[in-house]
Amino acid sequence: MPPHEGRSTVTKPIVLVAAAALIDADNRVLIAERPPGKSMAGLWEFPGGKVSPGETPEQALLRELQEELGIEVCETCLAPFTFASHTYENFHLLMPLYLCRNWEGEITPREGQRIKWVRAVRLTDYPMPPADVPLVAMLRDLLG
Repeated sequence: MPPHEGRSTVTKPIVLVAAAALIDADNRVLIAERPPGKSMAGLWEFPGGKVSPGETPEQALLRELQEELGIEVCETCLAPFTFASHTYENFHLLMPLYLCRNWEGEITPREGQRIKWVRAVRLTDYPMPPADVPLVAMLRDLLG
């Protein structure tokens, strides 16, 4: 069978989103609830957002963390960890996930979202978008 046979030939736009697993001194991970009015509202996710044209994933993450949580992160404090690649109905999401243990400022939700510090073993207690789910096991293996 040719390599492309049986695969969908419909291409979907690829959306590049950068996310961070912010980890505190107690090895807890910060998650944020998607606010009402956004797609997948009520699901919990790692902070971050879309990469704009001309931006690197790291630049987008620094911008998003400042906009969403009011914290300053230096690019060298972002450690590439893993990524998600997931097909949704209308697009394909590619999301690098970075680990970050150092930032300046007090984390303050600025977009109406709820936030929680959660132990990695408890992340499965919170419903997440499908693309985020595989990342949980990797964080659990890393943080215990």
